[in-house]
Amino acid sequence: MARTATVERNTLETQIKISINLDGTGKSNFDTGVPFLEHMMDQIARHGLIDLDIFCKGDLHIDDHHTVEDIGITLGQAFAEAIGDKKGIVRYGHSYVPLDEALSRVVIDFSGRPGLSFNCDFTRGSIGRLDTQNFWEFFQGFVNHAKVTLHIDNIKGFNAHHQAETIFKAFGRALRMAVEMDPRMAGVMPSTKGCL
Repeated sequence: MARTATVERNTLETQIKISINLDGTGKSNFDTGVPFLEHMMDQIARHGLIDLDIFCKGDLHIDDHHTVEDIGITLGQAFAEAIGDKKGIVRYGHSYVPLDEALSRVVIDFSGRPGLSFNCDFTRGSIGRLDTQNFWEFFQGFVNHAKVTLHIDNIKGFNAHHQAETIFKAFGRALRMAVEMDPRMAGVMPSTKGCL
């Protein structure tokens, strides 16, 4: 069974189309108008081995906020659709990723309960023209619509680019672990409740 999804989300602020393949090879294609965000989405695709296409036409004449947040929302919707009933998945994923002086940890649970704990004191207010506050918006949007519990901790780092990159690489690797099909759990819901 193919674990793929294509989701479109259109508002007065953004028009977005996202396609994903959870069992891909890390191929990606982006057209968002926000270069550093595309660099981070590439980390998710490559480290998560998720094929990921993102098109977004947003109100960048205002700022990047709506584009970044709404891509997080739409990506969360795509994950929820592609993962289906969650039977047979590992469910939990975690990763530590270093980049030079920076180190981040990401832990995820496809619990059905949205929750975000985001701990990163970025050393700069922006990377390129992207406001670092928008990373929280991206992950909050993803969490709310993928219905996952997500803990993100930047443990150390003084270069804001490195801080962000370790977060997104770790996020991709944690996703890869969590959505992997566990052959010992074939057809089984990974919860004692019987549902997620």
